[in-house]
Amino acid sequence: MTAKDSATPPTSIAVSGGTGTGRSTGDTRGIHSTRGGTLLAVLGVVAFSLTFPSTVWGLESFGPWSLVAVRSALAALIAGGFLLALRVPVPERRHWAGLAVVGGGVVVGFPLLTTLALETSTTSHAAVVVGLLPLTTAAFAAVRTGRRPSRAFWLAALAGAAVVIAFAVQQSGGALSSGDLYLFGALLVCAAGYTEGGRLAGVMPGWQVVGWALIGCLPLAVAGAAVALSFEPARLTVHGVIGLAWVAAGSTFFGLYVWYRGMASIGIARASQLQLAQPVLTLVWSVLLLGEHLTPAAPVAAVAVLVCIAVTQRAGT
Repeated sequence: MTAKDSATPPTSIAVSGGTGTGRSTGDTRGIHSTRGGTLLAVLGVVAFSLTFPSTVWGLESFGPWSLVAVRSALAALIAGGFLLALRVPVPERRHWAGLAVVGGGVVVGFPLLTTLALETSTTSHAAVVVGLLPLTTAAFAAVRTGRRPSRAFWLAALAGAAVVIAFAVQQSGGALSSGDLYLFGALLVCAAGYTEGGRLAGVMPGWQVVGWALIGCLPLAVAGAAVALSFEPARLTVHGVIGLAWVAAGSTFFGLYVWYRGMASIGIARASQLQLAQPVLTLVWSVLLLGEHLTPAAPVAAVAVLVCIAVTQRAGT
């Protein structure tokens, strides 16, 4: 046997029998991979559902600009430590543009816009509006991958958008507020970052996608933190420190790590379907952690959005 022969991986041969199930080794591995990917995506959803309550806590100690800059810098230091310890090589140049989209969307854009929104919007209100994120991500993924959504998909998408806009207008007294505009902008940039990150997670480990996107934003985060803290002095409280720690380590690093890894395993569209539970979980956290009182319209709008998004997930392409 030559060295070339020995380096060639053995071919798996499916043999039925023994247990009588007829299931091949490859099928079993595929099932385990799917289950593992689903679990990772679920963990990501749980981590993300705590982002808004943690941001509200963080705003007790920091201004909106300093909170976003400091959380990004801390998350980048965590990611950089892992990359350095494991001696991960710098990504190929062809991946830099995609990493820039991830960084601009989920490291800078979404945290900044939602933090600004939460200065005037309640957590429950923001959760319902951002309930359109799975739908927006699915639409971005359809454009990015070249798939053509069906008519049912677009009808459900428009219905979901109408529900969210109606809810936002009703809660704002007849007109969209600046907080709602921030939230709608956050939907767009985050969906772009999720889609591009899910694509990149198919060619490199998910945690590396997150890590390099954070490292790319580190110079901006450090400079931003220095400037923002000079205008928005920190007033540390227990809630503020816990909130900062979670949005930096939990949402920005751990959440994105398991989310991108899950998307790479089970697909962007399937992972986004799991994110349907995120608005409902955030509503629960807003009551338990922040003591917010939900208006009757909030859970009704959340359920309506979930129904619309579920239709899009089942619609053909």
